Amino acid sequence: MTALNSSARIAVIGAGAMGAGIAQVAAQAGHPVLLLDNRPGAAAQAIEGIDRQLGKRVENGKLSAESRSATIARLQAVEAIETLADCDLIIEAIVENLEVKRTLFRQLEGICGERCILASNTSSLSITSIAAQLDHPERLLGLHFFNPAPVMALVEVVSGLASDPALAECLYDTARAWGKKPVHTRSTPGFIVNRVARPFYAESLRMLQEGATDCPTLDALMREAGGFAMGAFELTDLIGHDVNYAVTCSVFDAYYKDTRFLPSLIQKELVDGGRLGRKSGQGFYSYAQGAERPQATETSSDAKVEVCAVEGDLGIAQGLIPRLREQGVEIIQRDGQGLMRVGDAVLALSDGRMACQRAREGGLRNLILLDLAFDYSKAQRIAISYSNGIDPQALEQGVALLQRAGFKVSLLSDSPALAVLRTVAMLANEAADALLQGVASAADIDLAMRAGVNYPQGPLAWADAIGLAHILNVLENLQASYGEERYRPSMLLRRRVAEGRTFHD
Repeated sequence: MTALNSSARIAVIGAGAMGAGIAQVAAQAGHPVLLLDNRPGAAAQAIEGIDRQLGKRVENGKLSAESRSATIARLQAVEAIETLADCDLIIEAIVENLEVKRTLFRQLEGICGERCILASNTSSLSITSIAAQLDHPERLLGLHFFNPAPVMALVEVVSGLASDPALAECLYDTARAWGKKPVHTRSTPGFIVNRVARPFYAESLRMLQEGATDCPTLDALMREAGGFAMGAFELTDLIGHDVNYAVTCSVFDAYYKDTRFLPSLIQKELVDGGRLGRKSGQGFYSYAQGAERPQATETSSDAKVEVCAVEGDLGIAQGLIPRLREQGVEIIQRDGQGLMRVGDAVLALSDGRMACQRAREGGLRNLILLDLAFDYSKAQRIAISYSNGIDPQALEQGVALLQRAGFKVSLLSDSPALAVLRTVAMLANEAADALLQGVASAADIDLAMRAGVNYPQGPLAWADAIGLAHILNVLENLQASYGEERYRPSMLLRRRVAEGRTFHD
């Protein structure tokens, strides 16, 4: 089955931000669109809002006046559900309540013809459960857009237990014809994005709770070292803590209290206190008029370093070497176990152990651990931790070397796997379990995380680039440090390492 023809009639039920955005996407793709809301006048108001938004794009030279007029002409506000009888596709974007959605779709099934595809924009409810009471559950699928729908590229095409695969392909092709980046996913809790993304928030929240450093520093590391568009604290402030916390609780409950999805007490306190982020004026940061954003912490050194010994292969951190050479640092290369030595300091990429543990077990005096960077040749900032009892002069030398390479250096307490590395390892681990459980393909999981939440790289491809053996080692060391199931490595990750394969083989 191919994409719906542009002459196919589309209906959107729910004229809130999501419903209006979906209606706009379909109308801009050339479809006649009916917009229905149970609040009198809400659909008409939503179309007026779309018109104003398109008008701004015309003023900015991003859209022609003709395209604006044509899009608005295709949108029609309706007041009665019976007017949707001859639609080819109906997309529901109403309240996230299972019984309300079930009631709506049962009503639609009695009104619409058999050829009409029914779709829910739900972000968290089971498509299988919504469809369970329909006479023809095969005609119901999920079509999960991301907010704002006209801007965000990703659409998750969600198949429930009874969903017709041919209809899933039709919706996939239709979403692609609308200029979106669709992915297929099974109807499991959180689908792809809302499941796989949980560690991005959870690991920063845990590090904050443990006093590893502060919010601005962790956010800066995610952006300036990890390559993410935003850090966890500024992103949850933007999303709204009530929304983000509710999603975490929903996934946690749906997976029978699996500790990998454990909600944060810090975030719960914000919700309880009404500090919901930008929309309330206060979250992790203040959004009051004139409020200044606190800055990330940095450590600096005045030590002079001119020579660095590199022992063995630095792996993914190899990009440090040309960066140091460009700044005139002499590099002496010799055999070894992937270490850098400058003065009395020893620098190494974290393997998930605490610095104190690795220093003791490896007989490494004056050990400084380096966090992961998405691209060591370009990253602006890097996190470090160091072993207990380090010689202050050695610490100065290590920091000076990293400054010489052009890094802002942020010091963390001695935390296993530091900040970026533990986050990426946990993202990859959750993605691996989703792949193992047949939720989606490796390609679709990676695409979903790039297009849906703007990650610099899909977590499975990122793990492949780092090396699956290193990711497994990090997770095993995290699990040993905490003694928790939260960090248990995915069986698929263990299998791929044993087979010598990547996730994309």
